[in-house]
Amino acid sequence: MVAARLDVARDGAGTVITLGGPLTATSLAPVWTRAVDAARRADGGLAIDLGGADLVDTSGAALLLKLERDHQGTTEWRGLAERPEALMTRLREAVPDGATVKVPARTVVRGSLWRTFIVRVTFFGETILATLGLPGKVRFLRGGDFFRLTERAGIQAMPLVGMMGFLIGMILAFQSAIPMRQFGADIYVAALVSLSLFRELGPLLAAVILAGRTGSAFAAELGTMVVNEEVAALTTMGIDAETMLVIPRMAAAMVVMPALAIGIDISGVIGMGFVMMILGFPPAAILHQIQLATGPEDLLLGLFKAVVFGAAIGLIGCRAGLTAGGGPRAVGEAATSAVVGGIVVTILLDGLFAVIFYRLGL
Repeated sequence: MVAARLDVARDGAGTVITLGGPLTATSLAPVWTRAVDAARRADGGLAIDLGGADLVDTSGAALLLKLERDHQGTTEWRGLAERPEALMTRLREAVPDGATVKVPARTVVRGSLWRTFIVRVTFFGETILATLGLPGKVRFLRGGDFFRLTERAGIQAMPLVGMMGFLIGMILAFQSAIPMRQFGADIYVAALVSLSLFRELGPLLAAVILAGRTGSAFAAELGTMVVNEEVAALTTMGIDAETMLVIPRMAAAMVVMPALAIGIDISGVIGMGFVMMILGFPPAAILHQIQLATGPEDLLLGLFKAVVFGAAIGLIGCRAGLTAGGGPRAVGEAATSAVVGGIVVTILLDGLFAVIFYRLGL
């Protein structure tokens, strides 16, 4: 990249600022501040020589306009071609002398957060309305999409779920056995790990997997449709995009999440049992501790949370895709937003459930 050239000198009439090279947005940064300072300190007349400038864009014209206005005296232009002069004339007309725009930083932040909140609440409300009006829009639903999405989000994720659950179960068992051994309570590691998996880690880890695999896929798929104007085409044809695109994906996420959570639970218990047997405990004793520490209500609470997590991740992924901007970059940004938003909302919901279950004594 060629940088702009700047030379400041004095002659009998005053200060001469000579600018050369490309005066563009990508080349002006090294000389902008020095040129403005020279114009402000100029005594008497100011001459701006553009004989060596070979390219001037709007950024270059903006610098020239700023030099002219920051100098209190008269300004003489040298070597100014006709085209930059016309551009500067338009800038003078578009930007009145002394005009300033003051935008407090807080206003920008609050406005951005408020708009994001409004967009998400609006999308959530539209999805609820589309779900309530589903009986009259069954013709827009395609069963093949639902089963395809369920297979992709659930069955194809099972190997990853099994591996992660097994490793997490092993890690928890090893880490729990270290402090428990100091009190001679190694056997209770089975109860601790199984209860943690059923109530907390099973649905939470399943949600992380779903957000990383499926939420990002939803966002990328719908974002590509938005970029290609396929969603706009559906709306033009009178097809409800929420009914056709969002509801099947949200339903698929809600259906597969309990299965993923159970897969985490089973593989995690197997990993924990493997470690417990290495530590010298028989399978019968391990199963007995699991039965004493956990009950059907623990598994049901975990499955309930899994369904809610699945609905939230599906909605967030679809919203990120349908609100994507234009261009291929928007698809990547939508996928990133879906993953981050899905994980953050899952953790927030998990904390909310922890408080509610504690208050209810569950």
